[in-house]
Amino acid sequence: MLEASHRVVVMNHNKWISAGLLASLLMSAALSGCVVAPDQSHYSGGVVMVAPPPPREEVIGVAPSPGYVWFPGYWNWVGGRYEWVAGYWHAPRAGYRWVGHAWVRQGDGWRLRPGHWERG
Repeated sequence: MLEASHRVVVMNHNKWISAGLLASLLMSAALSGCVVAPDQSHYSGGVVMVAPPPPREEVIGVAPSPGYVWFPGYWNWVGGRYEWVAGYWHAPRAGYRWVGHAWVRQGDGWRLRPGHWERG
């Protein structure tokens, strides 16, 4: 037969194991409800249903070298919200001009037309 002090230690150990298992089970159940899904009421197939904010004013500064082209900042749609992407200087591309990112109206929403180099 086990001594009383040994029984207390075994019982305390079993209580800690049970409490730990219960806490793990409760935490797993609580975190399983934390799945983040895109907000379908604001984004559908590349079309954002919320108008973009007005462009931010940026301090352009001096080009790092002659001929460099300024790529203006724009609002990007990331994780269910607009996020500002800052403008920057870029090396020129001979025979091309830069057309910046732009939000264009599409149906009831907005679609981002990516910036690109255009001949001319």
